[in-house]
Amino acid sequence: MKVPAPPGGDLLGRASELRTIDALLAGADPPGPSLLLRGDPGAGKTALLDAACARALTAGARVLRATGAPFEAGIRFSALHQMLYASRDVAGRLPDDQRDALAHVFGRAGARDTDPLVLATAVLALVNEIAAGHPLLLAVDDVQWIDPASATVLGFLARRAGGTHARFLGAGRIGTPCLFDEMRLPEHTVGPLPPPAAGTLLDANHRDLPGVVRRRLLADAAGNPLALLELPGSLTDRQRSGQAALPAFLPLNARLEAAFAAGLAALQEPARVLLLLAALDGEADLSTVRAAARPQADLPDLTPARRAGLITVDEAGGRMVFRHPLIRAAIVQLASADERRRAHVALAEALAASSAGHRGTAPERRARHLADAATGPDETVARALDDVAQSAWGGPSGRRIGAAGAVSALVRASELSDRPGQRSRRLVEAAFLANVTGQLDRVPQLLHDAGQTPDTATGLVFAATAHLLTNGECDVDTAHHLLAKALDDLDAIPGNEGWDAYGVLYALLFVCVYSGRPEPWELLRGALSRFDPRAVSALRLCYDAYADPAGTATPVRSRLASAFEALSSDPAPWQFIPLAYAAIELDELAAYRHLCQQVIDRERDGGIVTVVITGLLMLSVDSIAHGQWDEAEQLATEALDMARADGYHLLEGQIRCRLALIAASRGDGSQARVLTDEVTRWATPRGVGLTQALAWQACGLAALGRRDYEDAYLQTTRIDPAGRPSLGIPGRWLVLDVVDAAVHIGHVGEARMHVTAARQAGLPSVSSRTALLTAGAAALAAPDTDADQLYSTALALPDADQWPFEQARIRLAYGEWLRRTRDTTAARLQLREAFESLNRLGAKPWADRARNELRAAGVVTARAGAVVALTPQERQIATLAATGLTNKQIGERLFLSHRTVGAHLHRLFPKLGITSRAALAGALEALGPDD
Repeated sequence: MKVPAPPGGDLLGRASELRTIDALLAGADPPGPSLLLRGDPGAGKTALLDAACARALTAGARVLRATGAPFEAGIRFSALHQMLYASRDVAGRLPDDQRDALAHVFGRAGARDTDPLVLATAVLALVNEIAAGHPLLLAVDDVQWIDPASATVLGFLARRAGGTHARFLGAGRIGTPCLFDEMRLPEHTVGPLPPPAAGTLLDANHRDLPGVVRRRLLADAAGNPLALLELPGSLTDRQRSGQAALPAFLPLNARLEAAFAAGLAALQEPARVLLLLAALDGEADLSTVRAAARPQADLPDLTPARRAGLITVDEAGGRMVFRHPLIRAAIVQLASADERRRAHVALAEALAASSAGHRGTAPERRARHLADAATGPDETVARALDDVAQSAWGGPSGRRIGAAGAVSALVRASELSDRPGQRSRRLVEAAFLANVTGQLDRVPQLLHDAGQTPDTATGLVFAATAHLLTNGECDVDTAHHLLAKALDDLDAIPGNEGWDAYGVLYALLFVCVYSGRPEPWELLRGALSRFDPRAVSALRLCYDAYADPAGTATPVRSRLASAFEALSSDPAPWQFIPLAYAAIELDELAAYRHLCQQVIDRERDGGIVTVVITGLLMLSVDSIAHGQWDEAEQLATEALDMARADGYHLLEGQIRCRLALIAASRGDGSQARVLTDEVTRWATPRGVGLTQALAWQACGLAALGRRDYEDAYLQTTRIDPAGRPSLGIPGRWLVLDVVDAAVHIGHVGEARMHVTAARQAGLPSVSSRTALLTAGAAALAAPDTDADQLYSTALALPDADQWPFEQARIRLAYGEWLRRTRDTTAARLQLREAFESLNRLGAKPWADRARNELRAAGVVTARAGAVVALTPQERQIATLAATGLTNKQIGERLFLSHRTVGAHLHRLFPKLGITSRAALAGALEALGPDD
C-alpha cells in the first residue's frame, strides 16, 4: 500500500520506527510483510501501533486489531475472537468445512474442536477474503498476554503474510516469555527516547519544572515515555516546585509499579534479597552484594531475574546492571521498611569489611547505608555524613556523590544530630550548597529550619543568604553588606580552611565579579590579607587579574600558568573557578579550555550547577574573542537554558549580554536590542554593574556596525568616559570601540586622549588582545603622517591573528585610510584580507563595508554567501578586455564574432558586479585563479 504523510508522524523521537512501519505497510523488504516491535513497558509500543493503524487507514487499508490481556490469557481463541468477530459475516463466503472450523473461534454453541492446521488454514482463508481488493493490517498489541491458541494461529498468519495482501504488526514486552519468541519474526527494538525528545515530552506535559527536578526526572525516566508522563504526578507539590528534596527513589504510581515491577512477584526470596541489596547500594558491585546477602542467597539465585530481563550480570567486571532505573525504584517500593533497614545494615557491614580494591568509595557508601538504617539520633553516623559532604565540596574523594548529594547527606546528618548546635550547623551548610546546586527554592526553608543557636555558623548563614540574594534576586548591594558582616563574624585565623571561610570568600568573589564596583573588591582584598597566602592563592590571583591587571599582568600570567599546572586532575570548585575567572579576564582561557570542559563534564551530573553554567559562559566568552561565533552561541544557549531552568537570574543576564554581543557582531541589531533591553530593565535597578556595562558594550558594537557613531559613542562612554579608560570589565576591551566612534564624529582630540590614557594605564600589557586593541586605536586616532606606521605596527604585533575580529577591523580601517590617501594598490591588499576575514566570521556590517571599499578601489567581490564563477571562455574574454582590446580584436584572437564577444561581456558585467570595462582588472584580481 502507498503510505501518505500520515497521522502519527509527529511521535517524538520515533522517526526510525515510523520509517520501518512505513516500509512494512508498503511491502518493502526489510522488514517484509511481518514485524514484531519489542520494548520496555511504557516505551511507546502502543502509540506506534496506533500510528501504524492510522497510517494504514489513511492509505485505504482495512485494519483488524487485537490486544492481549492477562485475564483473557487462559481463554482459548479470545484474541482471535477480538480480532475477527466483526468480520464473521465474511466467513459465510468460505467453503463449509472452513466455515465450520471457524465456528469455535466465533464462540458458537455446539462448535466442535478442529485440527489446528485446519483451523489455521480457515483463518488464513478468512483473512484473504477480507483483504480481497483492499490491503489489510493485522495489528496485535501486548503479544505476551495473547492466549496460546490464538498466538499459534496468529504466528501461522504472520509467517504466510507474504503471499497475501495482509501485513502483520505485533508489539510485546522485552523480558516476558511468550509463544511469539519462537516464531522468529523480524523484530525492531523500541528503545528509549533520545534526550532531546525526552526533554520535549516532559516539558510539554509538565511545564516550568525547576532544573534540578527536571534533570532528576529525565535521569530516572531514562527516555521511557510512560515514566516521563507519570513520574511528576507522583511527587508532592513541594517536591515538584523544588522546595523539598526529592527522595532517593522516586515514588511510582500504580501504573508505573505495574510496568516496572512486572516479574518481581514470581521470583523466589533469595533472588528478591539480592535485587533489593543491589537496588539500595546503587553501585551494585557484586562483591558487596554477595557479602551482604550471605548466607541467604548467592549469584545463582539471580538466574530467573536474568532470564526475565530485569538485570544483566557482568561477573568478569563484577557489576550488576538493572535494565531500567525504575526497576530499582519498584524493588525498593515493594520491600517493607524493615526489609529495607536490614538490607542497609547488611550493606554497611559488607562495606566495612570490603577489600582494598573498594576502599575509595566504601566509606561514603557505608555512611549512607548506616544513615538510612538509623532509627534515631546517631552522632557517629552524622559525622560520617559530614565527611562525605565535605569531600564533595572541598576535594575529589567525594566527587562520586556530587555536591547535590552532599546537600542530602547534610540534611540527613542534621536529622541524626544529638545536639541543636550540630543540627543547625549542618542545615546551614546544606543551605549554602543548595545555592550552587540548582536548589535555590530550598534555601529559605533550610535556613529557617536551622534556627539560631550559640553554635550556628553565622558567617555561613550570611554567605548562604548573600548567594541567594545574588543568584535569585540579583541584589548584589545587599549581598555585599551581608558578606561584610559575615567577615566580621568569621574567626578567620591564618590557615583556616573550614566551610565558613571558603563559603564566605567564594560568595564574595561572585559578588565582586558581577557587581562592577570597586567596593566589594576592596572587601575581598582585606579579607585575603587575614589568611595564609598559600590557602587563598587562587583567590588572590583572581583579585590581581581584575583589580590590578596592568601592574601585575606579567607575573599574574606566570603565576596563573603555575597554578593551573599545580591543580589536581580533579580540582575542587573553589580552587578552579577563581583561576578560570582570572584566565578569562587576562585573555588566557584558551590554554586551559580542556580543563574547563573537564570540570563542566564532572559537575553536570549532580554537581555544582553554577560551575557548569559559569564554565559554559566562560568558554563562550573565549570563543567570541577567538572568532568562533557559532560555537560561542551554542555554548551560551546551553548555559542560558540551564540558568533559566534553575532560577539563576544574574547568570541569565550575563549570558543574554554575550548573545547580544554575538548578534551585534553579526549585524543583527534587532536581536541585540531585544536582548539588551530585556537585561537593562532588571539590571539597572538592582545595581548589577557588570551586566549593565556588558549590555552597553553590545549596544555600542551594534551601533558601530550600522555606522551610527553618535549612538556608539554614547553607549561606550557610559562605561568609560572618553579620555578616562579603565582596566575594569569590559572597559579593558573597549578602547578601540570608543576611539572608533569618537574619530567618526569628529572628537579626534578626545580619541587621542583616550589612547594616551590607555597606554599610561598599562592597558597594552594586560594581554596580546588589549595590546592589539590599543595599537589599533592609536592608528585610528593618529594624524596622517603617523597612521601608516602605526597601522603596520598594530597588525605586526605578536599573536594578533588570535583575535580575528579585532584584527580584521583594524585592517579594514587601514585599507580605508590607504584608499583615502590614494594608495589604491596597498588599500586593495588590506581591504581584501579584511573582507575575507570578516566574511568568514559572519560580521556582515563590516564585511559589507569592506566590500564597498574594495569596489571603490576598483575591486569587485561576491556578496556574502554568493559564488562568482566564470566559464573558461568568459575568463579569456574578460582577461583580454581588461588589457584594453576591443571586441573585434578579442574576436579575432578567439575566432569569435565581435557580437558574440559583446554578448559575453554583457553577461559578465552583472556577474562581477561592475558596469564598465575599466573595472574588469580589479574584478578579476578579486576573483583569483580558481573562480
